Amino acid sequence: MGDMRDFLKLRSNILKVILVAAMTVIVIRLFMIQIVKHDYYVAQAEAQHTMQNTLLAKRGEIYILDGDEPVPIVMNSKVWTVILDPQVAVYERDKIEKTFNELIKDNLVAKYDDVFDSEYRYYIVARNVPYKQAQQIKEAELSGVFLQATTKRVYPENKMAAGLLGFVNSDGVGQYGVEGALNEDLAGKNGVLKTVKDVNNIPLTIGDDNVKIPAEDGKNIVLTIDRNIQNKVEQVLAAKLKKYKVSHGSVIVMNPNTGEVLAMASLPDYDAANYSKVEDASVFQTDVTMDAYEPASVCKTFAMAAAIDMGKMTPKTTYQNNGYTVVDGWKIWNSLKNYRGVTTMQYALNMSFNTGSTQALRLLGDSETEITEKGKERLYDYYNNKFWFGRETGIEVAESPGLIISPDDVDGTDARYANMTFGQGFNITLLHLAAAYSSVVNGGEYYKPTVVAGEMKNKEFIKKDTTKPDHETISKATSDTMREMLVGVRKTYGGAKNFDSKAYVGGKTGTAQAIRNGKYVMDETIATYAGFGAASKDSEAKYIIIAKVWEKGKNMDGGAHARPIFDEISKYLIDYYKLSK
Repeated sequence: MGDMRDFLKLRSNILKVILVAAMTVIVIRLFMIQIVKHDYYVAQAEAQHTMQNTLLAKRGEIYILDGDEPVPIVMNSKVWTVILDPQVAVYERDKIEKTFNELIKDNLVAKYDDVFDSEYRYYIVARNVPYKQAQQIKEAELSGVFLQATTKRVYPENKMAAGLLGFVNSDGVGQYGVEGALNEDLAGKNGVLKTVKDVNNIPLTIGDDNVKIPAEDGKNIVLTIDRNIQNKVEQVLAAKLKKYKVSHGSVIVMNPNTGEVLAMASLPDYDAANYSKVEDASVFQTDVTMDAYEPASVCKTFAMAAAIDMGKMTPKTTYQNNGYTVVDGWKIWNSLKNYRGVTTMQYALNMSFNTGSTQALRLLGDSETEITEKGKERLYDYYNNKFWFGRETGIEVAESPGLIISPDDVDGTDARYANMTFGQGFNITLLHLAAAYSSVVNGGEYYKPTVVAGEMKNKEFIKKDTTKPDHETISKATSDTMREMLVGVRKTYGGAKNFDSKAYVGGKTGTAQAIRNGKYVMDETIATYAGFGAASKDSEAKYIIIAKVWEKGKNMDGGAHARPIFDEISKYLIDYYKLSK
């Protein structure tokens, strides 16, 4: 009997301990829920009776100019994104897979196993679904399947200016070109709609919990690109590269009086509507602004402009040309070695003598026989501080600053600076050339290059002001002299007289040795031509054109391969702008 009583007492004590433990757990749990994790569970409860949707901002469209009239080159087309809630959709998995495979197989971006094995409640399974298929999915009333309206980019001008425009990836983010550089402006800001819902997920229109943050649509950007000039440039570049059997070429056309880029083209290019099919990602790079290279003898224009601007020489200044000159113990040869004797600086520019531009450097340093530190400092000042070589120009798309060595640097030798007068020993982009060249022929004013003309607001073109120069590079008198010298180059050495006679056209070739693994190579050269056009000697320059041609392992020539591209585009622009005398 006593044993039974002891047993019952023990059991009672155990039950008391268990009950106390259970109550302790409950109290602790309530404390955690009501105190420690109060905010978390409030949010969870709110989520059960609220519905939140993202209000998508409309991505801004992109325009170019047809004369003065903006025309669309990148537009939006309405499409749908298909989203699954795997925890709900799993109950109709077979039906969903069958429907999707029939209607949107090519639009799927996820594997079914990955979707249905996921713990997420929001899983994107298809993008860019057209209206017809989206409607059919909606009518199928599939459990856990949602449709979200969005847009994709369409291109009414097909591949035109693709390298400048860039593209928008599957996540809606701009990549490369204008789309990448101005993504924030184009994308806008998404809004939020948060409403109270009932047990059937029907939004209610009353309640203090309703929140609406409206979406801010992206800007509709108008580019400075002239549709007609861009089209002609692309046609000419493609035809010439095919004729020469060369793989790569680039052209920039600029208004020298505003810095506005009128055309920018590179080959090979790509189709922005099918960017995912591109095998060589290098075509995405905007070559005109990103590829810094040594442009060779076109830079004799800038070296001589500096010497003239400093009052150290004129086109009639002479020197003794022996076919080569010696700097730091190295012989610097002219490409035409048999021309010897007393030579004017005009003739040296006409014949593209390296000895002539090196002599301009000597004269910059107040000497006719030696390269001095003063001469190097002055050349560097013009190149870097006035023509803006070796720094970013400020254009709205990605660009390379290039590289130029200071005379204070251990590598800033006399030989390097002699080479810099004919465009080697430093590197810049076609954009640098275009902006600097514009200043040489427009009266000496440097305009920051731009590809943005303004924006469209409520169907009205709001143009930005591009009339103010940033700084002066050379004097008006020096600019006038350089224009005459460049016109003289075409008249006496390889000019296209059949159409130059209609207007006032000047230019200069460049043929540079390519660099591979840090060393100059003998089996590859890059051809460049830079020139301008005006109605007459006394009228303002209307355009500048710079063309570049190259291919790995091939020797290209500025006169034979780049100049004909300039010639054909220049002929077109003379007629387009009615510059004929």
